[in-house]
Amino acid sequence: MRWLVSLVLAAGSLGPPVPSDGAEADYAQEVEAWRRDREARLKADGGWLTVAGLFWLKEGANTFGSAPENDIVLPDTAPGRAGRFVVTGPETSVRFEPGVAAQVEGRPAVQAVLNADTSGKAEVVSLGPLRMHVIERGGRLAIRLKDMNAEARRAFTGLHWFPVDERYRVTARFVPYKELKPLSVPNILGQVEKMPSPGYAIFDLEGKEHRIEGVFETQGATELFFIFKDATSGKETYPAGRFLYSALPKDGQLVLDFNRAYNPPCAFTAFATCPLPPRENWLAGRVTAGELRYGH
Repeated sequence: MRWLVSLVLAAGSLGPPVPSDGAEADYAQEVEAWRRDREARLKADGGWLTVAGLFWLKEGANTFGSAPENDIVLPDTAPGRAGRFVVTGPETSVRFEPGVAAQVEGRPAVQAVLNADTSGKAEVVSLGPLRMHVIERGGRLAIRLKDMNAEARRAFTGLHWFPVDERYRVTARFVPYKELKPLSVPNILGQVEKMPSPGYAIFDLEGKEHRIEGVFETQGATELFFIFKDATSGKETYPAGRFLYSALPKDGQLVLDFNRAYNPPCAFTAFATCPLPPRENWLAGRVTAGELRYGH
């Protein structure tokens, strides 16, 4: 029951207050500022618009560079033969070719052991405008490539949103489980991950009651993560659904602000490994709030 104590301790300091009468303009400005920040993070160095490749690793050596004979073929800004990633059981290391100017975590290096992102700290390999790190998905290891000159970043046309509507900032009743429930969450790779759910939220939209499961995205998370789809998915909004975070529940309630619902990284790059909404989070109604489908 330790997680219940964590919910109580953390909930009081998280999340904006519910707007009072006459504060609609302030609330709209707050949401608009959040949306501008979301777009800035998307476009930033290392943001999702810079993700330009995903390469699954095999046991042993995986050569990388711009030459076509490499196992991992990089953009032309990389040397023809830059080095190799070596997988030895659960460990991944990088070894650079002599004379290659590369960095690991901002420091010049000729070789290094690399942790995967699931460790909580993935070391970043820098090679000119390129950044690479190890990810682990379902027991498989891969290299995620980010390119500061990526076409998706240069061609980005901006985000679009439904108008801010305070009716979609709802106070939900939170129903906790006696202990964390492993919720089956699929991803676009066809895998299913068990994510810990402390409970579910029940709320009303336009006279209809809905239920949605929240999960802890990481160990020690201080907010709830909701992956959902609704009747706008595939039409006005991204087909695979959207993401939403909330403060932890307090006194049996939490606030779901669908004006801050946003598209997963897969809406912008083919090289993300996004989770998909579990069947429990397929909402029957239309949630006409939050981020619209990119490009529409």
